[in-house]
Amino acid sequence: MSTPRNVPLRRALYVGTFIHCKTLQELDICENGVIGVDEHGKIAFLERDAENVDLVTAAHGWGDAHIVRTSSSQFFFPGFIDTHIHASQYPNAGIFGQSTLLDWLNTYTFPLESSLANVNTARVVYSRCISRTLSHGTTTAAYYATNHVDSTNLLADICLDAGQRAFVGRCCMDSLSPDFYKDISADAAIADTKSTIDHIKSIDPTYGLISPILTPRFAPSCTPPLLHALGQLHRSTDLPIQTHISENLGEVQLVRKLFPESTSYAQVYDMYGLLTSKMILAHAIHLSTSERDLIKERDAKISHCPASNSALTSGGAKVRWLLDSGITVGLGTDVSGGYSPSMLEAVRQASLVSRHVAMLDGDAAKLSIEEVLYLGTRGGAKVVGLEDRIGGFEVGKEWDAQLVGLALVPEAKAAQHEGALCAESFKLPSGEGPVDIFGWESWNEKVAKWVYNGDDRNTLSVWVKGRLVHQRS
Repeated sequence: MSTPRNVPLRRALYVGTFIHCKTLQELDICENGVIGVDEHGKIAFLERDAENVDLVTAAHGWGDAHIVRTSSSQFFFPGFIDTHIHASQYPNAGIFGQSTLLDWLNTYTFPLESSLANVNTARVVYSRCISRTLSHGTTTAAYYATNHVDSTNLLADICLDAGQRAFVGRCCMDSLSPDFYKDISADAAIADTKSTIDHIKSIDPTYGLISPILTPRFAPSCTPPLLHALGQLHRSTDLPIQTHISENLGEVQLVRKLFPESTSYAQVYDMYGLLTSKMILAHAIHLSTSERDLIKERDAKISHCPASNSALTSGGAKVRWLLDSGITVGLGTDVSGGYSPSMLEAVRQASLVSRHVAMLDGDAAKLSIEEVLYLGTRGGAKVVGLEDRIGGFEVGKEWDAQLVGLALVPEAKAAQHEGALCAESFKLPSGEGPVDIFGWESWNEKVAKWVYNGDDRNTLSVWVKGRLVHQRS
């Protein structure tokens, strides 16, 4: 059972093993820890090597706190941060056939997104998408909606009701889109975007959980007047921005044709005042060195979407090359170009894609378990501008967390006679997911098994800002 929004939070103690990314290369593993989360959903204290919980509660005067304990095969981990996901495309997840990007948009994406003009249809799609992402441990998501005001506003409402932290963007697109699904003008796109901003401000005035995000779909779908107006809106509101860049070679060539006055795809966004520290650029597979340097200079952020890039045969992003230049990188599922709403799958695929890149560029391109988990948590927090609030378990951060459970394999009973196996040997554990732990593994090895073998069945509970938002039954 999740905790309804209208129920006040009470102080809670989380007891057991806590694991988070200390740095890009290092996991911080705290066994026998106690974290106190206050009635505002913030971490008030962290005690390490706390053998006696009663002494901790007494020392802090928290004797009335609710207590959540882990077992020996469970651990707390920060919630995942999906920096690029199209909520409006969720019904198409896994359907990409033989398509590449531009063909896939026309064949699958635009028809589905246009159907969400119907608010009842949108309610079904968005409710399911949010339920799924929460069940996979995604506590924060940067969502693309459609260009429909009412259904985009509904997405914000559903996120707030579900308790998921979200950035909700109404797609702006007044060019190179079907006549049945595009903005009629740049002015209309800006007016509708402002309507969504006003709505989100009305339901969450401080943007404590839900924030609007300016969303030019990508440069080819926006005319220069629309890009110019979005740049002005960004300057006047200081809102974050999300878009796509250099996902596909055909797309890069199209940008070159549509914007001949620009020197690169990145420079298109820069010339309209959109390439700033609050810009999230999805994909960034086919960047030139000069584009990379411009992105670094403007402190724009990149969302790496490995599952999507493989599914649509877009290419393999050179994440090590980006990280070594000092660019901030997070991960995205990119549903439905990406086939799964699971950020754990995005973490796993980030590791595998880096190995494919390494086959051409050398072993230095490979990303470690620690690095891909960092990208899915702290890296994502930096991408969405919330690194001071989420991504780790430091005092003062908000309790965005998931309880991960692994299956501890019981000792097999001795066979009763030669050649026999006991029936117990064939029984699989229930309720703990597909990751088998035999007892000899270190915590680093347990985490690696989770990354490569785990799924939503391992996500037992999820909290956002101290509120329970998902619990596996």
